[in-house]
Amino acid sequence: MQIFDYLNIKMTLPDYKQLTNRLKLLAHPERLRILDVLRREPECVCHLEALLNKPQPYVSQQLRVLRQAGIIQDEKEGHNVFYRLADSEIAAWLNQILGPVQGEHPEIAHHKRLISCGCPKCDSTGDIPSLADKTA
Repeated sequence: MQIFDYLNIKMTLPDYKQLTNRLKLLAHPERLRILDVLRREPECVCHLEALLNKPQPYVSQQLRVLRQAGIIQDEKEGHNVFYRLADSEIAAWLNQILGPVQGEHPEIAHHKRLISCGCPKCDSTGDIPSLADKTA
């Protein structure tokens, strides 16, 4: 009999395999950049493509990995798909690793001004209104 059994103490150890798998998802630089953007507000693939300077299939592959892990969720609006961070534990980790969210991601704001995006969140000036503006 172990001392913990004798004292009737239940030890709960973390699921190290699950923890390792989640950390592996964050260990990819492009996925980490995607999550840094998505923790601020939902974005469409076209904005993430511009940010990463990668082709759409590559960006979609990274998004698929994150979606299958349950870290992000997608929402279709017309012909566009918008992604958002859906995992509060990962959001807390990102705040620990990258610091608290302070406004829009600077790289995505820069790219929004450079690309002509036809997504429903972009208006004629190239700015993306917040979700609150969209529903108002």
